[in-house]
Amino acid sequence: MSTPESSNASNASNTSAAAPAQPPAGNPKRKKALTALAAVVVVAGLGWSAYEYLVASHYESTDNAYVQGNVIQITPQIGGTVMAIMADDTDFVKAGQVLVQLDPADAKVALEQAEAALAQAVRQVRTLYANNGSLAAQIALRDADVAKAQSDIARATDDLNRRQSLTGNGAVSKEELNHAQTQLATAKSALAAAQAGVVAAREQLSSNQALTEGTSIEQHPSVQVAAAKVREAYLATQRAGLLAPVDGYVAKRTVQLGQRVAAGTPMMSIIPLNQVWVDANFKEVQLRNIRIGQPVTLVADLYGKKVEYKGSVSGLGVGTGAAFSLLPAQNATGNWIKVVQRVPVRIALDAKQLADNPLRVGLSMDAEVDVSNKDGKTLADAPRDAALAHTQTYGTQNDAADRDVQRVIAANTGKAGKAVKTEPLAKSPSAAAQPVPAVRRESPDAGTTHLLSVASHGAAR
Repeated sequence: MSTPESSNASNASNTSAAAPAQPPAGNPKRKKALTALAAVVVVAGLGWSAYEYLVASHYESTDNAYVQGNVIQITPQIGGTVMAIMADDTDFVKAGQVLVQLDPADAKVALEQAEAALAQAVRQVRTLYANNGSLAAQIALRDADVAKAQSDIARATDDLNRRQSLTGNGAVSKEELNHAQTQLATAKSALAAAQAGVVAAREQLSSNQALTEGTSIEQHPSVQVAAAKVREAYLATQRAGLLAPVDGYVAKRTVQLGQRVAAGTPMMSIIPLNQVWVDANFKEVQLRNIRIGQPVTLVADLYGKKVEYKGSVSGLGVGTGAAFSLLPAQNATGNWIKVVQRVPVRIALDAKQLADNPLRVGLSMDAEVDVSNKDGKTLADAPRDAALAHTQTYGTQNDAADRDVQRVIAANTGKAGKAVKTEPLAKSPSAAAQPVPAVRRESPDAGTTHLLSVASHGAAR
């Protein structure tokens, strides 16, 4: 007896055997969609390849870029106690403006002592020049003594000869003859002493001229040493006020009122925001096409894409950041893992754009370098022909110190700064026949020499 289920199964098997096998009908819409998608992918790939080859390959970009600038530390050149603080964080200061004032009392005392020492040195050197004249007169006086001694010898010789001729007839006593012989010996001794006095006087003049020859009072070594001390003390008084070397903004002020500071203690920093640049850290593989002078487009996170900065590559770093780190990686170890390194590329910015949209040190930037022109160099090959940064703030202090030295010298030079002219002395009868010695005397102004005629005093001393 057959069941309903068995009859249904037999009917189904018969039906399937009777119907021929046919493939399922495909979906034409789905096929078209897949074809269109494949075409879009192919076109997009071709377009991207063309863009990469024609456009993207001409640019190298990175978001690992930061604003850098000169952070100028303000440190004292002398020690002292802080009396006043003239600038604080975020303040704008001008070059030459006083930032911190130290107590100048000790420096002023040292300056007064140095000025007094300079004045004394000038007067002592003036005395040296004046001694040249007096020593020259001493030579003339000693020459007159020699002439007098020679005259005395001649007279004593004549007296002795006359007495010796009269000794035979008894007209002259032996005692008188002895007196004549003694006078002749005394005259000879006086001549020797006078000649030795001339030699000594000439040596004294030569010794004094060695201290004054070829120089003036102002250029004398003793005066120059004292003048250097005055300059040193004067600069110490000026350095009691710490000046701003450049225009900029104050940051990191640490000094406090009443603080006792030593030379070199950091007090604050000045950042000139008109001299900032960007350090963009490119990967190793991006550096092969970057050259000095290539244009760069930068965007700061501070302003967004609405402000674009135009710059240029001014230089490429000579080492990676890892090479200059405090603890550089040791790649020679066995546990070595290759890490793509980055090299800083310095980018100079447009000064006008910085003035319109100022940046701060440390801000993030996006940099894109146009590397289509590869004619530039990868490294600089010539030294810089001008100073990277300079200031004239401290030069005025040196000029003021020189003026103070000149003031002290002029105040103590007096008539010694002029050429000395001496009138000839009156001639004595005993020295009338003697030649007048011509003594070379130095002018204290320009080191030139003048002839000083000094007449002898004869027997007068």
